[in-house]
Amino acid sequence: MASPTLEQTLGVMSPRLNPPVRPWTGALIWMGSVALFLALFAQGFVRTGVGAWAVGLVYIVYDTALLAFVARRTYRLMEPRPPVAPTAPAASLAIVVAAYNEAAVLEATIEALLKQDSPPELIVIADDGSDDYSAAVLAHVYGLRPPLLGTLGEAGTIAPTLRWLRLPRSGKAQALNIAIGLIDADILLTVDADTLLEPGALIAMRRAFDTEPKLVAATGVLRPICGKTVSGRLFQWFQTYEYVRNFMSRYAWMGSNSLLLVSGAFAGFRREALVAVGGFDPQCLVEDYEVMHRLHRFSIDRDLGWTVRVLGDAQASTDSPGTLMPFLRQRRRWFAGFLQTQLWNRDMIGNRRYGALGTAMLPVKSLDTVQPLYGLAAFALLLSFIVAGNFRIALPIIIVMILKVAVDLGYLLWSLKLYRNWTGQRLNAWGAVASALVEPLTFQLLRHAGAAWGWYVFLTKSQVWGTAARGGILARIDAPNDRAVDAGSPA
Repeated sequence: MASPTLEQTLGVMSPRLNPPVRPWTGALIWMGSVALFLALFAQGFVRTGVGAWAVGLVYIVYDTALLAFVARRTYRLMEPRPPVAPTAPAASLAIVVAAYNEAAVLEATIEALLKQDSPPELIVIADDGSDDYSAAVLAHVYGLRPPLLGTLGEAGTIAPTLRWLRLPRSGKAQALNIAIGLIDADILLTVDADTLLEPGALIAMRRAFDTEPKLVAATGVLRPICGKTVSGRLFQWFQTYEYVRNFMSRYAWMGSNSLLLVSGAFAGFRREALVAVGGFDPQCLVEDYEVMHRLHRFSIDRDLGWTVRVLGDAQASTDSPGTLMPFLRQRRRWFAGFLQTQLWNRDMIGNRRYGALGTAMLPVKSLDTVQPLYGLAAFALLLSFIVAGNFRIALPIIIVMILKVAVDLGYLLWSLKLYRNWTGQRLNAWGAVASALVEPLTFQLLRHAGAAWGWYVFLTKSQVWGTAARGGILARIDAPNDRAVDAGSPA
């Protein structure tokens, strides 16, 4: 009997296509978080004291509680990293770069892969119907012949491990799935065409999978790079410290095997596990996040003991939006995809069967669905109190916000120390101070605005992927010694 295709397996394993029984706990937790938001926001219109800003107070308490959780779980990073003896790789490793109209950065990405200390056995460029000059880069720079649509081309003489997979336009997830079916390697890495791997990144990935047989997915640590314009420097400044906080949070959740955020820009998967759950879902706006739910679900349902890790010594730089509208569009897609995935997997929320993932991580994610609305509502109420001259309420709120900024700053400075121990990256502390002071009324509101836009996309079911300009990676190519870790201030 022929083995089922990835599409057939996805039809069985996907909670979107094959919905499981939905217990009441998940719906109750999510509906409760929405109802709480509405009740707290209404206090702004019925109360006359500081309680009128109840939505902001709860927002601050919730965010501070998450910081405390991450701080407690990441304290072990104070210990120095033990030296790691080099070993010969045991598992075969292939990389798939799904690329659509990425000609401007494709060569730089490929060269970063070819120059790795432990290069992959195979690099597949899954050309997803590009109509720019990507074909010319692959043909003229690397001597590859255009293969038939849907087939893996022959190896060239310039880079024998590089192969060209030419596809009709079908989206990143489908391009990755086709590549999975054509590749016979133990470990599969997905690397975005706008992501440059740092030296030693593949060694770290290989070592993790070789030494941990139960490891099925791992993410590297990413650094954002934006353009060299004033806007680009500002967005890189904010996003640099945002990424630090995010990856520290991932490390914290990893401790309870509840890590769900594995960045597809640089992620490793055990191929047999990906095949077992049906590969990536082409209908999800965040296919890398969605597949992690299926991997966790598959492992727990079958008592396999699979694990997921974030690797501090596997590092890469990734292109990030450096202007307002691309940034908002990115966050719109991310948040809409997050909401999709939360909806499809709502049977896991509060479900003890799934351990800490079900009873801690996913309930927190349910609260996170409305957290941006809390932030925007809190700002709107504060602004209305100030405009109305109601300083009896506004002044205590401002004092609370100043205290919150002080807590956030202390946490960020502490995180930078732990982050340096973990990754070896040294970030500008003064840049962190400036970021913490101005972010609450600038960058944080932009993130919330992008998330609110994501709510609109989710509710209207208007799928949006879009394309992005590669200002950051192009600037990195032009100035290879300008490292993103030095982004301590916007100047």
